Formats: sequence, structure tokens, C-alpha cells
Amino acid sequence: MKDSVTERQGIKIREEKASGCKVTCRGKANSEPSITFYKKGDKTMRSMSRIALVLAAFVLIVATGCDKALEPSADYAADDAEILSMKMGGIPAGEYPAPGGLVTVSIGEESLEFWPYTGTNFSGQPQDPINLIFFGNADPRDIRAALLSLDGDRTDDGFPPLPPFNCTWDDAIGDVQASYGTDGGWTGSAIQLECGDHKELRFHLRLFKVGCWTVGNVHFEFMIPGTTDHQVLSWELAEQLVLADFIRSGLLNESVPIIPAGQINPAPFGAIPAMIYNLLPPELRMIIGGPMDSVTADVPIASDGNVMILNLEGTEPRVAENRIQDFVIDFDQVIPKPFCESGPYDYVYVNGPVYLHQMSTMSADGVYETHFTAKAELAVFDYNPMTGQIEGTPITAVITETHNSWYGDAKNWATMYKHQALVPTSADGAGQFFERIRISSDGANAYKVVLRCGTEPADQIASGQDEPFAASTEVKGDTDW
Repeated sequence: MKDSVTERQGIKIREEKASGCKVTCRGKANSEPSITFYKKGDKTMRSMSRIALVLAAFVLIVATGCDKALEPSADYAADDAEILSMKMGGIPAGEYPAPGGLVTVSIGEESLEFWPYTGTNFSGQPQDPINLIFFGNADPRDIRAALLSLDGDRTDDGFPPLPPFNCTWDDAIGDVQASYGTDGGWTGSAIQLECGDHKELRFHLRLFKVGCWTVGNVHFEFMIPGTTDHQVLSWELAEQLVLADFIRSGLLNESVPIIPAGQINPAPFGAIPAMIYNLLPPELRMIIGGPMDSVTADVPIASDGNVMILNLEGTEPRVAENRIQDFVIDFDQVIPKPFCESGPYDYVYVNGPVYLHQMSTMSADGVYETHFTAKAELAVFDYNPMTGQIEGTPITAVITETHNSWYGDAKNWATMYKHQALVPTSADGAGQFFERIRISSDGANAYKVVLRCGTEPADQIASGQDEPFAASTEVKGDTDW
């Protein structure tokens, strides 16, 4: 069996040829895998502890919003027949071609050809970079079981015993995304995990099954104050945390634990808007490697574009259980009007509670399911960015969003449905936005976006492969409204 020693970014591994969907080769490793994190007791470790304390204070600021008594209008029109039919009916499956820019990684004689990004639809427009690959016992349900089995003590890996670095893993609420592999086609994020608090700071991992492999994106993000949106702050920090967790799990192949697969996507990738970056405390700017001073231009999100392959040999038991998340986020922020805008300076002030509920289930026979719902009726005021003043009488934003996923031995799928209405329909700036996506391992994929402004007929922005897709936003992370 041919082998060679590779050293990259502080990780030493031995590459060996393998066959099948699992690495079966064994032998004495050339060296123990080691990742250069922060060592306990050194100056950087003490700095990390101080950073964690400041982040804990920052979390309190983020979680505390303004408390304004703005009552949304209850006078809104019911959905028209067209929107109602789209909500209740199915979407015919479409044929969506492979995206451009596929890459290939290999372990011995085994190779994987895939798209090194995630997307919010089937257009081939990248959203997040793939920065983790799992091989061997790489079923996403086993990856989930492995991470959920760990405690939050990462002090041996140089992380301080303080939030968010002492988090434990749980199922995550997050937008459904798609990726692609030549073996199987389009694949959805049926399993998502988080380490941290959805409402504050968290590490967020999406998993996509591609043949015998699983690819994933993990990122470190925070919730933008007064919104339900997350902003990605770092790809690299999140990748380091996941690598550390799998090393301490004891589930990696002893001979070939981690294999560097080289650069597969651009470095850096994406950017933090300057307005959002300037909200971050200095210690958080330091830990993500950003500029210490306030900025006027967007800050690139650091990434070297490289990906590591985690060679999983062992597994943890899949625990039959139900996990429930149920909480409220108070939306209280000035934002660009999300649709039916009159121009680039059309801003609105939005206020009101958003109710979120998710139940995830692992059954005794190994079937994983999630069911998520978000609902809100929000007061929406015109906002003048030149004067900084709220103007006029509010209209109401009626928000409904659902995510569902299912993962079994023979099939997996993920779906998302969004409906946002600005009502009453007679009001200036009223409209409705509808989006629905289904990603299934059996190829029954579908995507549709419909926009209606005022009383105009609905504009079908996207559905099948022959129609154009809606432009996507540049902000990375989840866009719940």
C-alpha cells in the first residue's frame, strides 16, 4: 500500500490508498495529528479568555433590543386565489442542470466530483463555500450523532471554557440550501447543526450527502441586532472548531485521520458589510482577523479556500429522541425594503415579535426529521434615510415560513416555503413575495419564486430551468426576513 507524509497548516497525516465508501487501510501513523490552536497558559490563551468575556457582554447587547409599543394594523387582506393555490399545491419537478465550476478531490483510488459551494436555489450562484469533506462513515446522521455526543470542554485544544467556545452541538434552524455532486445530482441540507445560541453567536454547520461522501459548510456568525438575520464572520474559525471536535471524538481513522485536499474555492470569500462590521467589539474583530479600526468599506471574510477531508472510521450511536426549540425574536430595526421597493433608498422601520418553533426527531429506526415554522405580523413604517425619521402610518408585514426535512437510508429531502405579504393591498408599497424550494435525492427538485406588487398580476420570477432566477443578496448567512 503506497503512502506518503504530508504536512499542511500544522496537520501531519499519511495518505494511503483506499477502496469502497470506507477507508479500510490500517497501520502505524507516521505522526499523531496535531492542529496548531492556542496553547493553555500562553499569552494568546489568556487573550482568548479575555475575548470570550467581552463576547459574553456583547451577547447581552445583541440580545437586548428596544422595546417600542408599535401595534401592527389588523386590517389586511386575505391571500388571493393565486397565492393560496401556490401555498397549498405542489410544485412540478423540474430539470436543473449541473452548476459550473465542479472540482475533484481524491483519497487513493476514490474520488469525488462536486460543486464547491452551497446555493439558495439551482441557479449555480454560490452562497457559501464548502470547507469540510467527510469520508468513510460519512452519513450525515452519524456526523450529527458524533458531534451531539461531545461536551463543550475544548480547553485541551486551546479554546477557553467560556461562550461561545464551550458550546455543545444541537440541531440548527437555518435556511434550506442546495449543493451538487456528480454522484447523485442536487442535494439538500436535510441536516443542520449549531454550536452556540441561534439568537446570539453560533457555529453553524450544513451537511450535504454526495454519493458515499458528505460535504459541508461551517461558519461562525452572529445575529444582527434587532433582526432575525445572521451575518457570517469567519469560515476559518468554524472549520478549526469542527476539526478539533472530530479529533477529540476519537472517531477518525488512526492511520489517515485528516487529508488536506487543496484549494477549491476563492480566498477570501464574501464580505461583512461595513455598517455591520463596525458594530463588532474590538476583541471580536481581532479573533476573526479583521481590521481593528472602524471601516468605510466592506471587510472580506477570511478564508484560504482550502478544504480538509475528515476520514471517519468509528461512529456514535444514533439516539432516538425529540429536540424542540421554541422562542421569540423581537424585530426592531431599519432595513432596506425587501421587495416592491421604489428605489435603492427605499428603507423601512420594522417592529414586532417573530415566533420560531422547530422540532427535530431521530426515530428508533434511524429516520431523521425536522419541522420548522416562523410566523409574524410586523409593523412596517416608511423611513427617510436622509432625515433619520420614521414617517406615515404603518402597514403590516404578514410572515409565514416553514422548513421540513427527512433523512432515511434510501432517500433524503429538504423543503422550504416562504410567504411574505405587505398589506392591505390598497396601501402604497403593498405586495406579496412567495418562494418555495424542494431538493430531493430522488431528483424530484423544484424551485419557484412569485412576486406581486400592489394590485398588479403576479410576476413569476423563477420556476423551471428555462426561466430566469431572482437575483440573490450578497449578505452571507440566513435571511429570515
